[in-house]
Order: sequence, then structure tokens, then C-alpha cells
Amino acid sequence: MWRCLIIEDDPVNARYLAEGLRELGHVPVVCENGPEGLTRALEDNYDILILDRLLPNDVDGLSILKTLRGLGKMTPVLVLSALTGLDERVRGLKAGGDDYLTKPFAFPELLARMEALIRRSASGPDVNILQVADLRVDLVARKVERGGRHIPLQPREFQLLAYLMKNTDQIVTRTMMLAAVWNYHFDPQTNVIDVQISRLRQKVDGGFTRSLIHTIRGSGYMLSERLNAQERTDGERV
Repeated sequence: MWRCLIIEDDPVNARYLAEGLRELGHVPVVCENGPEGLTRALEDNYDILILDRLLPNDVDGLSILKTLRGLGKMTPVLVLSALTGLDERVRGLKAGGDDYLTKPFAFPELLARMEALIRRSASGPDVNILQVADLRVDLVARKVERGGRHIPLQPREFQLLAYLMKNTDQIVTRTMMLAAVWNYHFDPQTNVIDVQISRLRQKVDGGFTRSLIHTIRGSGYMLSERLNAQERTDGERV
């Protein structure tokens, strides 16, 4: 169960978010303006804050973010915004946002991003070594090994693998990968992600009896050592 603070001035969108979260057993608190939202964020503890980028009363989302971070409040913040430009997304992240999701959005993706942020927040300090089964990634030395065998990766492939490993056993959508690894520099409809995943899979899974990178039909990809053969799509090894 998550305690979620929603700062959103659009009552329809706020109700949609609150009802969806409540149906899943979470506890949403809705504030329709910046000052009230900032006060609640500072006075109480929440697992995550969903923050609209544009708010009335001269207290916009970026101002709230900067104030929270300046006062040492490190609650994970997912910024929602109708502003889709790359510069706006960068501004939101630099102001202290942990993730940025543009409107309109799909509720399942919102949940996936919330879960990733909460999991990351609860995991404590970042670690330098990631390991799943016999796959080992050194984030500092930027080295990848599987079964003791060195796997050379291109920079983008390394970023993609690290992102998948940080979200082990979780479905990662193409949009999530586009945001985390490519910074939205490609159209979401492009097949660049599928091409990179195919190359990465050949290097990471090629020659091994157990696959770690899986395609989840209609959703995205998952790195897992526990996924059953029945849960994998046909022909996922490209």
C-alpha cells in the first residue's frame, strides 16, 4: 500500500488518478493547488508525490519541486505535464523530479513508473555492482560479465542493460526505455528499441542455455531469471 500525494488542479484528472489508486488498495490524498500541496508535502510523509507541472496561483510544479528539494524533502516525485517539449522535460528533471510523464498517459504506465520510483527510493544508496543469476554489471568500471566471460557492449547497449537490471523482474515498456536511455530523442513508434534489444539479447543470452532478457507480449521487456517458459513469447530470441 502506498500513500500518494496528488497535486493536480484538473478535478477530472485528479479524480481519475485517485480512484484508480484507491481501487488498487493505495491511499491517495488530492490537493488542487500548489500552496496546499506544498504544505502537505512538507508536513506529512508520503511514499510518492504525483505533481502536475502547471498549477494556478503562481506556484507551479517546478517551484514546488525546488522548494521540497531545497528543504531536504526527498520524496520521489513523478511530474505530470501537457508540456511535451524536450526542454520542458529536462527542466522538470533538473528541478528535482525523479520522472516525467506527459499527458495523455496510460494508467498502467503511470503505475509502473510509480512502482519503479518507490522501489528505487526504498532500496537505499545506489550500488556499483548489479547481478542477476550469472550476469554481472560493474556500473563504475562499465564492465559486463556472464558466467565469468567478458561481454563487450556499446555505450547505449550498456545503458539499456543497466536499466533493465535495475528493474529486474519488472516489465519495462518501450516508452520507459525511451525516456531513461534515449531521453526521448526518438519517436516512440520507431523500432530503435527493438533493434537494440535484439542486439543486446544476442550478446547477453547468446551461447547460454538460460535466457535472461524476455519479451512480454503487448507490454515491453523484462530481465529475469525466474520467468517461466510459458510466460515468454514465441520467437523472443531474435
